[in-house]
Amino acid sequence: MSHEDFPTDDPAVVTCGLPYANGDLHVGHLRTYVGGDVYARALERLGQQTAFVSGSDMHGTPVAVNAEREGVSPEDFALEWHERYAETFPKFNVDFDNYGHTHDATNTELTRELVRELDERGHVYEKEIMVAYDPVDDQYLPDRYVEGTCPYCGAHARGDECDEGCQRHLEPGEIEDPVSTISGNPAEYRERTHKFFAVSEFADYLSEFLDRLEGTSNARNQPREWIEQGLQDWCITRDMDWGIDYPSDGDGANGADDADEATGSNAGADADADDLVLYVWVDAPIEYISSTKQYVDRVGADAFDWEAAWLNDADHDGGQIVHVIGRDIIQHHTIFWPAMLHATDHVEPRAVMASGFVTLGGKGFSTSRDRAVWADEYLEEGFHPDLLRYYLATNGGFQQDVDFSWERFRERVNAELVGTVGNFLYRSLLFAHRNYDGAPADVEGASEEVAAAIDEAVADVTAAVNDYSIRDLGDAVTALAGFGNEYIQRNEPWALVDDDPDAAAQVIYDCVQLAKAIAVLFEPIAPEKCERIWAQLGEDGSVHDVTVEAATEPPAGAFDEPDELFEKIPEERVEELNEKLESRVAEATDEDADDGGDADETGADADDASAAETAADAAVEGEDAASDLEPLVEERIGFEEFEDLDLRVGRIVSAEGIEGADKLARLEVDLGVETRQIVAGIKQLHDLESLPGTRVIVLANLERAELFGVESNGMVLAAGEEADLLTTHGDAEPGTQVK
Repeated sequence: MSHEDFPTDDPAVVTCGLPYANGDLHVGHLRTYVGGDVYARALERLGQQTAFVSGSDMHGTPVAVNAEREGVSPEDFALEWHERYAETFPKFNVDFDNYGHTHDATNTELTRELVRELDERGHVYEKEIMVAYDPVDDQYLPDRYVEGTCPYCGAHARGDECDEGCQRHLEPGEIEDPVSTISGNPAEYRERTHKFFAVSEFADYLSEFLDRLEGTSNARNQPREWIEQGLQDWCITRDMDWGIDYPSDGDGANGADDADEATGSNAGADADADDLVLYVWVDAPIEYISSTKQYVDRVGADAFDWEAAWLNDADHDGGQIVHVIGRDIIQHHTIFWPAMLHATDHVEPRAVMASGFVTLGGKGFSTSRDRAVWADEYLEEGFHPDLLRYYLATNGGFQQDVDFSWERFRERVNAELVGTVGNFLYRSLLFAHRNYDGAPADVEGASEEVAAAIDEAVADVTAAVNDYSIRDLGDAVTALAGFGNEYIQRNEPWALVDDDPDAAAQVIYDCVQLAKAIAVLFEPIAPEKCERIWAQLGEDGSVHDVTVEAATEPPAGAFDEPDELFEKIPEERVEELNEKLESRVAEATDEDADDGGDADETGADADDASAAETAADAAVEGEDAASDLEPLVEERIGFEEFEDLDLRVGRIVSAEGIEGADKLARLEVDLGVETRQIVAGIKQLHDLESLPGTRVIVLANLERAELFGVESNGMVLAAGEEADLLTTHGDAEPGTQVK
């Protein structure tokens, strides 16, 4: 693997976190998958050889328990959801080169092979640990079915993750005051023998790996905290009978060949060591390699070499691996997975792109209360998938939380897709067709101004790919369409046709060239719509098969009358959609109240933390972690009280973490008249090295405080749980007062 700018000579693999085969997809789930598809397509536009793969995560406790409830085997239960996902993704133009699942023979064999190799190389050992046990129901409790108190921060936590507090991965037996989420009974700990992967041995390597890692800053910052706090070895087996058995002679994927064993979990049984299976987070990421192998099995090694992409040994330097995930599974992809890869001579990831969460109208998604816009529902309402792709790709930075609302969706579609992109394409191509039957002949090429604008857009798209910013990619194309609107309006070809026909022909040729460039550069975000533009332009082949060089190649020439690419969404449609949503939520909430809330207490039907979180998490059917927005404060303050706040523009001079504090950073902030030391809780949420030079808003007359022995003289203002730093639109000087 190299860290040269894309495109490189090495094969690239783009993966998306595996959706857990346990429930319907909603539009928020699609953020990660649309993001991965956009990025994979964009790499291919640059000429990078790319395989885009993923698969369904079939194993884990929720699958086993829900299958038992429905009276089917876990395999049949999970396969049904897998097939639904495989049918749904293409409907949103998410075009995986291969979409497999963790229970197939390829992944089972490869998982056992890699774990056996870890064991043979001395990276796995046995250890007696305390496992939660329900003495009333007489069953061991897999970690997902235990709740209690986090031993590190004291927050309420799940058995495998402190999801409401410090976000740490928790090992079996760590959680305090354990309670069974199945029965509600207090649990006790009993001693069991489990297998451990010695992750702690790789601390130095992982620290260096994070220094090399590209992608979003949250994927680097969070794991650095865990390494600094001291890595714990990773328990890689679980008390279940649904999953892949720990490799030994004759073992396979449990349940694949034995119908009796595939009926559910080990509930009610005092399982012995032979009942242990591999933790789902062992076989889930290995599916990335398995899915790549399956793709190559289908297309042949001449089309793509999976070994050149994944192996890092004497014969291979490794390819470019980019993981696109939800931020709740950063630790798995930046600690556990790289350590496994490194220990078995596989290439480390080049980049991890970790998305923020998705809310709905400012509130968290809730599957149990039907508070979601379901994937199938979106399509049934008659909306084109590329509209949602654009909204998800460009509505905020990839690592930021984003909010889906029908109102905002309508605004973005009408203003940007209809008013900017669609308006330019339709008016330009229609004028070209009516006056020239297509691109005007006898024009030597695009004008210098237009050629420079297209070259700049290509450069911006290339930079966006190398910056891992799908929003910047979309913005580069809409900016090009905006330039086109301004260009045609400024030059008024309709007024030149009679007075200066040569000038009119040049302007319209330029506009057709711009339209072709938009089709090429916008394809990663709106592939189906761009294929229509390509056809309307009379171009040969498919826009999906061209690279950015095609943006500057001369247009084909003649084409038929175009039609409008996008349609406005009426305001009344938004009102109708909101009424449907509110009605569903009210009905589901009433049913939940009548049932005593049992559905959410099981863990299998619990509220989603967010779309991106649940879709990307290969072992989670999420609980509420992204709470609703706080209501506006009713009590008002007077203008005089506001004037008492001394709000100033500041410029961060330096930023460093405070030793011993998980979240706190010490900032030196230039306020024009002086430089202040300010402590801010942004250590895990920002790349501190990138902050110097950033303009921020500071509450300068906040009384001094001492945090972890460091004096704080002011407050830096930020929005939300992700500490989105407030800044200025322009270049206001440090010390400028905010009024």
